[in-house]
Amino acid sequence: MKNDEKKELLRSLKFLAFSVSAGVIEIGAFTLLNELSGWSYWPCYLIALILSVLWNFTLNRRYTFQSAGNIPVAMAKVAVFYCVFTPFSTFLGNYLAESLLWNEYLVTGLNMIANFVLEFLYDRFFVFRDSLDTNSVAKKQEVNGI
Repeated sequence: MKNDEKKELLRSLKFLAFSVSAGVIEIGAFTLLNELSGWSYWPCYLIALILSVLWNFTLNRRYTFQSAGNIPVAMAKVAVFYCVFTPFSTFLGNYLAESLLWNEYLVTGLNMIANFVLEFLYDRFFVFRDSLDTNSVAKKQEVNGI
């Protein structure tokens, strides 16, 4: 396996690990809100999604994509992704859970899987495309030959 391929595999595995941690935050927040608030599906999902997005963006920007790029610009680009993904997944999820009576946790899990795949591709090839491996973490690894 070539060095670039190893680097991309490692990047994908980091994204997976941080996404799993964000998923724990999302499902934990969703569960608390769903079980304790008495709210319908959509506000529980939306609040949990926002919490997980903030966590995931912070970790992936620093450690997965190792970007020294402009944080507000990167965050704005991610916000654009969520301006499309969030309404679609919220309305679809609410329809599946409230109208078709699908299990709320199944719906949330499906949304999380779609979010994981789509956001990795969007982040890798759009948000951080021009600033990959430019921060202090990347430079330290380069010096140490990692």
